[in-house]
Amino acid sequence: MSQYILFNDEFFAADEAVIKASNRGFKFGDGLFETMRMSNGKLQFAAQHADRLRAGMKALKMEGYSLMDEYFLRQKTTELLKKNKIHGNARFRLTIYRDGEGLYTPEHNKTGYLLEGLPLEDAHYELNKKGLIIDVYDEITKPVNKISNYKTSNSLLYVMAGLFKKQHRLDEALILNQHGFLCESISSNVFVVYQKQIYTPALSEGCVAGVMRTIVLQLAKTYQLPIIEAQISPEILKEAEEVFVTNANSGIRWVMGYGKKRYFNEVAKMLSIKLNELIG
Repeated sequence: MSQYILFNDEFFAADEAVIKASNRGFKFGDGLFETMRMSNGKLQFAAQHADRLRAGMKALKMEGYSLMDEYFLRQKTTELLKKNKIHGNARFRLTIYRDGEGLYTPEHNKTGYLLEGLPLEDAHYELNKKGLIIDVYDEITKPVNKISNYKTSNSLLYVMAGLFKKQHRLDEALILNQHGFLCESISSNVFVVYQKQIYTPALSEGCVAGVMRTIVLQLAKTYQLPIIEAQISPEILKEAEEVFVTNANSGIRWVMGYGKKRYFNEVAKMLSIKLNELIG
């Protein structure tokens, strides 16, 4: 069965060439993206995705951010779901790019978009049965600046960390910021349970302002779990009781090992149960 993408309000076969050589997202990484999950035909946390998308477009001085609201996300993902005959559960990636010609300096700030969707088997976020094996990638660090909190198309840091992960046969790699503190992982935000308190890097540490990160912070507060946004030394990984990572597609994934250190998953398991209770 052919899969389709939605490119600026038109459907194209997923393997059809639609990007021009002049596309700024391709040439300069001049864009940003959202990854989202649909469960039982309902786009999860659509309002939070729309808020972050608009904030990111605004930070990149892109026009049209006010149009990228919750209604737009729900409408376009539903259209693509139907076109691809996907039954209720899917993961989506929405890429926004600056559509202007020009070299580094764009001629204008109008935008275009590309929406991709793939089916998922399960409506719920499934906690991984086997814990992840991780290490810290420190060959390249992440800068802390005004666009660090957004998922921009400048992803070479994550590509290089992915190659490190593959080379060392890891399940995930943690990334440090320019000051040497914990920032995030390749595809997720990171949480550390230490002396019965949950810690996660503060947004001022340069991590992506993940939608699932926000949901986990809210869940912890709802259920009165002590949670702290902080500057975190990677040394804490040697002493922590638990480590888990979060993103909008996978939910919560627990880490089993870092070097010779082994972790529990009690907090991750409890939060995963509470997360699934939010699914409509």
